[in-house]
Amino acid sequence: MFKGVLFDLDGVLTDTAEYHYQAWQRLGKEIGISIDRTFNEELKGVSREDSLKLLLAHGGRSQDFTPEQFAELAQRKNEYYVDMIQEVSEADVYPGILELLQQLQKQEIKISLASASKNGPFLLKKMKLMDYFDGIADPAKVAKGKPDPEIFELAAKEVGLSAVECIGIEDAKAGIQAILASGAVPIGVGREADLGSGIPLVASTKELTFSFLTSIWEIKRTEK
Repeated sequence: MFKGVLFDLDGVLTDTAEYHYQAWQRLGKEIGISIDRTFNEELKGVSREDSLKLLLAHGGRSQDFTPEQFAELAQRKNEYYVDMIQEVSEADVYPGILELLQQLQKQEIKISLASASKNGPFLLKKMKLMDYFDGIADPAKVAKGKPDPEIFELAAKEVGLSAVECIGIEDAKAGIQAILASGAVPIGVGREADLGSGIPLVASTKELTFSFLTSIWEIKRTEK
């Protein structure tokens, strides 16, 4: 049996992706860079600083800002985003997630957050999910963002486990690659076209039941 589940946040527990998009779009306009939803897909699962690097490269402005100005831009984007997410509540938790967390807790399975978002703890509190999480990986302690496995390895370590003892749940390709690299068993929320082939997928979080996770674990461990 798996001993832990490592959750991404955006697109798995709730959907704050639209707020991220609007915040990046606003910042982009202020510095003369226009982005659309297609470009925004590249930012999913990516850290704030790495997202800003992608934005500046997209607009041909990678060399135009000092490190201090870069830090200010990243902070400004975050302030826009934080303003937007003040109204997030338990009503925004994705279908099936609360029931899954309750089942995992009942079965004494460790639950840890592996999100690039520095606002993870704030959002968990807003959604009244904090009590279910045994650990939260601090993205500030991670040298490399997804697709590097470090955030998932840290999330497992925070609950006294190694990644190979865990299932990781993600909705972004960079996140799936990070889970695979960590040795955890991946489950993707979304489409094969977006997340890649050869991994277990669900179209909706409603399908993320404890029995489903158990069956996936048994299949994947049998394959090894």
